[in-house]
Amino acid sequence: MITRRRFLQGSTLTTLGLALPFNPFLQRAHAIAYLSNVGPLSDPALQPKFIDLAPNALDPGFLFKDLNDNGGPAQQPNFSLRARETVQETGLINPKNGKRLKTKVWGYGADTVSWPGQTFQVKSVSAGGAPETVVRWENELNGGQHLLPVDTSLHWCYSLHGAGSANGVDYRQFNIKKNGVPIITHLHGGKSDFQFDGNPEFFFSPDGNVKGPQWDFVPGGFTNTFRYDNNVRAGNLWYHDHALGITRLNVYAGLAGFYFVRDEYDTGQANNLLGLPAFPYELAYAIQDRMFTEKGDLFYPAFPGDPFYDDFITGEGAILPPDLFPGGGPTALAEFFGDHMVVNGKIWPKTNVEPRHYRLRLLNGCDSRFVAIRFRVAASPGATDLNGASAPLPFYVIGSDQGLASSASMTDTLVIEPGGRYDVIVDFSGLEDARIIMENIGGDAPFGGDLGEDLAPEDLFPDRQTDRIMAFDVVLPFNNAIADSFDPVTFDGWAADLGFGPPPVNPGATIRRVALFEGLDEFGRLQPLLGIVDQDSTATAFTWFQPTTEVPALSSTEVWEIYNFTGDAHPIHLHLVNFNILGRNEISFTEGAPVPVLQHNGTLGQVAGISGVTEGGAVGLGPTDGYVENAPKDMVTALPGQVTRISATFEKPGRYVWHCHILSHEDHEMMRVMQVS
Repeated sequence: MITRRRFLQGSTLTTLGLALPFNPFLQRAHAIAYLSNVGPLSDPALQPKFIDLAPNALDPGFLFKDLNDNGGPAQQPNFSLRARETVQETGLINPKNGKRLKTKVWGYGADTVSWPGQTFQVKSVSAGGAPETVVRWENELNGGQHLLPVDTSLHWCYSLHGAGSANGVDYRQFNIKKNGVPIITHLHGGKSDFQFDGNPEFFFSPDGNVKGPQWDFVPGGFTNTFRYDNNVRAGNLWYHDHALGITRLNVYAGLAGFYFVRDEYDTGQANNLLGLPAFPYELAYAIQDRMFTEKGDLFYPAFPGDPFYDDFITGEGAILPPDLFPGGGPTALAEFFGDHMVVNGKIWPKTNVEPRHYRLRLLNGCDSRFVAIRFRVAASPGATDLNGASAPLPFYVIGSDQGLASSASMTDTLVIEPGGRYDVIVDFSGLEDARIIMENIGGDAPFGGDLGEDLAPEDLFPDRQTDRIMAFDVVLPFNNAIADSFDPVTFDGWAADLGFGPPPVNPGATIRRVALFEGLDEFGRLQPLLGIVDQDSTATAFTWFQPTTEVPALSSTEVWEIYNFTGDAHPIHLHLVNFNILGRNEISFTEGAPVPVLQHNGTLGQVAGISGVTEGGAVGLGPTDGYVENAPKDMVTALPGQVTRISATFEKPGRYVWHCHILSHEDHEMMRVMQVS
């Protein structure tokens, strides 16, 4: 397998200082900064580990109540929800006195809101559910400021104008202080009509007074009542904000939650045909990373003196004009890695379990961090680190983003890309009174394929606390009234009979060659981009607003070949579809002189010219490497120096998008329109 370092060592390099050979995390030892422009930050080593219980997003008390389940006349919408500010405890303390701190966040909810938002659980059509679920989304983020620093130099909601504004409106007349924070909720993994998909240019302000330009091209115009297609199989979807240029900030503030579809096989009930654990033995956890101030506030770097600023601004030689960046900011940074691990809004929580099989529905909701999880028995029941822990325990992966797998795969390590969801079975039997720690052997830097002992010291925070995520304490007595019936052989039999797994491959599918780049924007900041590989084996990068190049035909099946010309892995997400990951091959290419890239404001950035693209040998990745991909996916890890192939069918017409799910990347042009026509 090609690692980041082997790829960089073997590439044709230039002295242009462009992105392909350069990664600030690998140029100098990276040290976590406990000071920032707002003062001292929370020291993760001084925060408690495995004290608070992890909220289970599938607890019946955490589920949104369907308004049609009250026994009265049918109602539309099924759910009426709002996004607004709240305050909650995350488990943070003041280390000086032990007092618990409160954190201001944004959340989704009905009567009350929370981070993460409560969970949708709906039935598919095949299980007797309604054809669609109807949700009204109210934007109540009208407080006059964002929780986090907003870089208004980016291509974002309130910067659209001229050719970049499809309806001709100059959105520069609007601002957050006057008009509130724009949002648009994306049902990630949904097979939604385009106007309900959460396209970033469908944003709307509080009360809908400011509407994104694409609403002008929807029959009937703007609505905040969205309809989601239930004619799908069971799957682990999630919902999150997707507003243009501020997705990373809105999600970081708390705007995300789970959305589960149940069908006649994966029912969520104890007597399901497949023998899968059900509540209280089915647990759903969103894994995220954050930084906090010493007072407990969310912290996001954007100014001189902040963590990562020197890496991505000063160290890159970026020049930020003081009229646009007074005091040196706020500026977007190329990636973000938090030093506190958070699960369902709690830092390093725990859960108490019985000695039996549990089903874990795991989401990587981080901005940039790839996690690679393992489960290890701690040296003692009260241990808070991995010193003296056991060898990794084997577990089964039975599904991923949009459904169950074609077979259960045993592994002891699982790579979860940002935006990815995995369905795993962990057996705690025989581990009575033990503590099992969910370990993370992924790094604290951009992911290039290395894990664990292959990581360099500069890939890790000093005194690293991000190597652990949460704990499972096997302290509950076994409940004999509920059978522990999971069996991988039985699951595999049903999977074969019922056709679980990724969608079939059409041998006559159209081949589409797309590409991933890293360049520099007009200020010299690292700018990741998407583009195409041309017939002459050159490649062309584009920004968001340039003419659409991905135009699949309605009902067609295409094989996308994703060429990664960067030094990092990118988690690629296509809206609307689920896909089959077909495989990977090594590639070689020549990096040439820089070529200009038009920016949203008419200025020019640059990216290295790419030519001589050729394909090499196959790259075999499987469960022993931490990759389980035999399920319907809407996320794929495109590793550096490789071409990754996926096959998808495009079943609805309209304007969708595809992008890198490193949120800091998609907010800075690593996203393109995908027009199904």
